[in-house]
Amino acid sequence: MIKRAIALLISVALLAWLAHSGDWRGVGSRLLTLSPGTVALAIGGFFVSYLLRAARMHDEFRDRANGHFWAMTRVTMAHNAAINVLPFRSGEAALPLLLQREFGVPMARAVVSLLWLRIQDALVVMLIAAWLWPSLPLWLSLLWSAGVLFAAWAIPAWARSHPPVAETAAGWRAKLGKVRTALAHSTRGAWRSWGWTLANWGVKLSAQTLLLAALLGAPMLFAGAGVLGGELAAILPVQGVAGFGTYEAGVAAALTPHDIALANGLQAALALHLIIIAAAVLAGAIGFVALPGGPADSPADGKTT
Repeated sequence: MIKRAIALLISVALLAWLAHSGDWRGVGSRLLTLSPGTVALAIGGFFVSYLLRAARMHDEFRDRANGHFWAMTRVTMAHNAAINVLPFRSGEAALPLLLQREFGVPMARAVVSLLWLRIQDALVVMLIAAWLWPSLPLWLSLLWSAGVLFAAWAIPAWARSHPPVAETAAGWRAKLGKVRTALAHSTRGAWRSWGWTLANWGVKLSAQTLLLAALLGAPMLFAGAGVLGGELAAILPVQGVAGFGTYEAGVAAALTPHDIALANGLQAALALHLIIIAAAVLAGAIGFVALPGGPADSPADGKTT
């Protein structure tokens, strides 16, 4: 309850700042300055990143999803829309539920897969930040990168270093063993999943950087630092409602070393955040209407998609 109260206060603070400064009109004006070509290119990049995320999940669950790529795309688009819209990161629960419903993936395996997905996301963002963060000394970038790469190797190695736990085992050690077994299953194709994850983040960050640079009228390098600040803010244990407040603060804070005023950064970050949410909701709606359901949720099984 305390975390939720803090999250709500963060988002209310953003709204209060907007109301006090009258910057709602400024946000709208920034959105109108974007050229149709820039918006189309960025939205196209977002959709490519959704497909890359779907390819990663399809590869991980190929024992159940083989031949059902578009059904997995539907799942990942719905999950992405949920985490962008629902408060307090509650949208994360959509992925395990959808994997179970659409592909019959056991809930424990789906939850551990989500954990591995988020670990990969966090490590990739931190690795990129080590080299793009403003005024970071070379030695610290190298040390930071080495730590990230070690974690990327150590987690799958730890998961695969112990034999599977018997289904009848009990106690906290047994529960940890079952998590490790599920994580070993998720990381068995670790190098492929790292490839998908790196490709996804490369496209996603490029699309966001393009938009933020256009919204700010600033160089791409400056905008890239701001985008990374927003993504790193998403790792924080407390988030604003639907990310509002924490995302904008992360973007604006990363822009200040480049002499971009905090108010200017917050305004541009909010405009970017609105586009990201709109793209996620649009993709989720398209996926729900146009793409097929998974094999475990087919009419042949007496269910509907």
